[in-house]
Amino acid sequence: MSQAEGWAAYYEKLRDRPPRRTLVAALDAFGKTPADAVAIDLGCGDGRDIVEILRRGWSVVAVDAEPEALRQLAARELPGTVTPIVARFEEVPLPLGMQLVNSSFAMPLCEPERFHALWSRIRDELPAGGRFSGQWYGTRDSWVGRPGMTFLERGVALTLLDGLEIEMFEEEEADGVTPRGNPKHWHIFHIVARKR
Repeated sequence: MSQAEGWAAYYEKLRDRPPRRTLVAALDAFGKTPADAVAIDLGCGDGRDIVEILRRGWSVVAVDAEPEALRQLAARELPGTVTPIVARFEEVPLPLGMQLVNSSFAMPLCEPERFHALWSRIRDELPAGGRFSGQWYGTRDSWVGRPGMTFLERGVALTLLDGLEIEMFEEEEADGVTPRGNPKHWHIFHIVARKR
């Protein structure tokens, strides 16, 4: 199986899943959709979160390093404007006017130095009232030790959110399986934070 075929099979397994609850909580917290609302989805995959963002009247910049992800996204019937970018999300400039940064299970997939640099950019470039929604991995996750990934102690994760209004910070630790069907111990922080 080629890499593209492997990704296609992966996205097919996820296709009908609902948007992540962190994203829904962030969108709900905005109440009325802001005028000219722009969101960026870092590590968007095939767009399971993007469908909900668009449904609520936002435009979206969709970023993923896998061309197959954006091919799958383009094959969906989408109710709005999407700007797709094939790139590693750590390298993409954040769009002017963005009010929401969503990164569901993606930000930890970069090495610590780049993770922290990206988080600094997100904090700096979100406007007052803008939000971040997504997941970070904790240090008891079974993927700890994999190269090119970032895992955070709870206290460090909370420190990174200092100065932001934390609207959701839920720690989850459970045995489960990955979307590819592999057993995994998950240690996750589910986050929604608003810039004051």
